[in-house]
Parts: sequence; structure tokens; C-alpha cells
Amino acid sequence: MSITGGCYCGAVRYESEGDALMKAQCHCRECQYLTGGSPNVFMAVPADGFRYTKGQPKGFTRTDIDGAVTREFCPDCGTHLVTRAPALPNGVVLKVGGMDDPSQFGGPDIAIFTVDAQPFHQIPEGIPAFERVPG
Repeated sequence: MSITGGCYCGAVRYESEGDALMKAQCHCRECQYLTGGSPNVFMAVPADGFRYTKGQPKGFTRTDIDGAVTREFCPDCGTHLVTRAPALPNGVVLKVGGMDDPSQFGGPDIAIFTVDAQPFHQIPEGIPAFERVPG
């Protein structure tokens, strides 16, 4: 699968090649902060097939928690583009909102961190839901 995308203002662009490793929606509290309260929808894609083609993001990693992820944002408009997780060294967590064609996502295969889900969050019928990340 070939994916292109970038930030809201156009300062940072990327491309990705390779099949999705995972398609999910995440209900964790951290994702709720970043989305404005909704679950975060993402595709994990192969790290070796992902690259920035224009501009460079700013990274942010919390220092107060073990195993913290690094979230990459446009330094100008703040669009959250990807997350890099120590638990997924060969993958990049690509945020669906930054894709040029979000319909390529096709919908989540699983819902994760439902332990933090809010009463107004919707989980698509028929997909497996996990309180945290499945083993």
C-alpha cells in the first residue's frame, strides 16, 4: 500500500510504502488529549517504508513515564502525524487524519485501551475490543 500525507498547513509531508501492520482505534487517555477527546484512529506501517518528504516534525517524549512513546508533530500548525513506540521498533504509528486519502484506512480491526474509553466513544460493532494492548 502506498500512502501519502502531511500536516494541516502543508509544511511537513510524508510517504509510506508497505502493508499495514495494524489498524486500530485507541481510547487511551493520552490519545484523548491529542484528539480533543475522541479515540485516535491509526495504522501501524513498516518503519523502513516511511519517510518525510518535506519539512521535519518536532518530536515530544514524556520523561515521567516508563516506555514513553515519541509523538511527532508539525512544528508550525501542530498536526500530530506519527507516533514511534519502543514496543513497536519496526513500525510507525501513522495518524489517519494526516493521510491525503483517509479512506485508505478502511476502518479499525481492533479497539485498544478501552479501559480509558469515555461514555460517548463509539466502538464499531463486531471488532475485538481490549482494555489495553492484546498480548
